[in-house]
Amino acid sequence: MSNHFSNPISRRRLLQAGAGLTAMAFPALRPAQASVGSEYRITAKPGRVPLLGGRYPETAVWNYNGAVPGPEIRVRQGERLRVAVENRLDEETTVHWHGLRVPNAMDGVPHLTQPPIAPGETFIYAFDCPDAGTFWYHPHQRGSEQVGRGLYGPLIVEEPEPIAVDRDVTWVLDDWRLLRDGQISDDFDNMMDAGMAGRIGNTATVNGRLPETFAVRGGERIRLRLINAANARIFALAFEGHRPRVVALDGQPVEPHAPDNDRVVLGPAMRADLVIDMTGAPGARFQVIDTFYRDLEYRLLDLVYADPPLREAPPDTLLRLPDNPLAEPDLATAERHEVTFGGGMMSGMMGGGMMDGGMPGRDMGGMMGGMMDRMMPGMRHDGVWTINGIAAEGHVMDPMLTLARGRSYVLALHNDTAWHHPIHLHGHSFRVLGREGTPTRHREWQDTVLMAPRERVEIGLVADNPGDWMFHCHVLEHQAAGMMGVIRVT
Repeated sequence: MSNHFSNPISRRRLLQAGAGLTAMAFPALRPAQASVGSEYRITAKPGRVPLLGGRYPETAVWNYNGAVPGPEIRVRQGERLRVAVENRLDEETTVHWHGLRVPNAMDGVPHLTQPPIAPGETFIYAFDCPDAGTFWYHPHQRGSEQVGRGLYGPLIVEEPEPIAVDRDVTWVLDDWRLLRDGQISDDFDNMMDAGMAGRIGNTATVNGRLPETFAVRGGERIRLRLINAANARIFALAFEGHRPRVVALDGQPVEPHAPDNDRVVLGPAMRADLVIDMTGAPGARFQVIDTFYRDLEYRLLDLVYADPPLREAPPDTLLRLPDNPLAEPDLATAERHEVTFGGGMMSGMMGGGMMDGGMPGRDMGGMMGGMMDRMMPGMRHDGVWTINGIAAEGHVMDPMLTLARGRSYVLALHNDTAWHHPIHLHGHSFRVLGREGTPTRHREWQDTVLMAPRERVEIGLVADNPGDWMFHCHVLEHQAAGMMGVIRVT
């Protein structure tokens, strides 16, 4: 199996060839510490982190509180969270609390819900946390570059009575486009990224590092919270020799089940909570493999069994998480709207090659030249992608839909492009009702739904959170290049 990425740094073999590089221990997340009262403080600023380790210099990043990811914020369901965000960058920023059903003024979208935080200023976000689950935070001001340079962190809302596990672990997944000296490539305005798959990097990390191993013990039960913080990379993780069960998606409980095809697929911004029973013998090693992109599979890390085992066998306890207080859409009376996502390079020109994680080939020749001629006028004005034929410019625009507060809706989404799109709605969660006319097996609640090329997906929701809400592709280059709309709830 090749673990090479299609860029200068090859994920691991090139690094291991360097003299003096030793296997890195698995990085633990730094918990956020509350200041006086219930207020947390996070500071956005430039810094350096040992992203690669070994003989490589530290990587210049933008971060929260000196770390990538930023500190893990943990609160209990129903608690009020207050976070003072200080901006020490040389440009404006915001913080969006991804997946949390916050009041509109706390949503962190520049100019749409708040003025951006100027350099040297502090903004206090304060809101209640109605849903337990796995969430995360990141900027929406120039998000492609700010997130791409390391500004993000996990936010965990704990259940009053969590399921019984031995460890509750968070893995924040990311990938980085690095140069040979280990520094971030600054080509954030790359037109090929904007018009194709987005900014896919060449170095994948877990919790901001390149860990070789994750230590486990026989008989142990782990709750593993996965967060995809990458700009554009889709992960599809296979756990060799293990049978993870999915217990939550995008923070919302789901009937415990094995992932389809034994792969946990996460588009950008998506999350999954897994329960994994460790059944190996002391000294055993099992690979965790990312298999999404065809012919570009690689080993993310190894699960390594320590001695002695924790117990003879994992516990036999219930895995079902309690439901969150979400309003169930009334499908019999729901108003229906069609939403079409369009644009991008190669739309209308591809067969099935992108459906299973294929990447564009290198021998497109004159076809690419012709496409670039057609794309250039739109790309100069950022209008590469559209929703219902309209390309967004900035974050403030007339609403594409106006929904009545408290009413049920079905949105019929059509991906009329050659590329995957993780579509995110702010301020709400929705049920994924069907794909290609077939009802979904678990009718999962999500806030970000991954759509394959040419796929049709139906989602249902109750419009119960008033305000103007972003509705966009979370491939951040796609959003910046037009794939964004505003849904108004009144």
